[in-house]
Amino acid sequence: MADTTADTAGTEDTAGAAAKKQDRTAAKLARQIGAFAKEHGGVEGQLAHIGQSGTRIVLVGTDGAWGDLVAPTYATAQLAAEKAGLTLHEDFDGDLAARVRTGPYEWTRMAGIQLGGTANPAA
Repeated sequence: MADTTADTAGTEDTAGAAAKKQDRTAAKLARQIGAFAKEHGGVEGQLAHIGQSGTRIVLVGTDGAWGDLVAPTYATAQLAAEKAGLTLHEDFDGDLAARVRTGPYEWTRMAGIQLGGTANPAA
């Protein structure tokens, strides 16, 4: 009979290292969410899959400012939101979207792309 103790220990070490890395990444994202919330009087958010790139954490501040962060996995994004105490919405629906305040940067960037102009003449 073959000894599988070494194989099992290696798998557990790898799983433990992956869990620690996920926790560190989530903690870093949670700090960034907290900083955004502090700067903008509070924050709510929504998680959106973006394919192999991971999961986008969309943030909408109480003052209407918005931003986003990218987590490598959906589970990491959920963990970061939980650590930060982020109120999550199922969808980026009318209620949440209506709070977003866009500025000249967004409008010039969108207009430049749509009209064939430079991508961002304001920059």
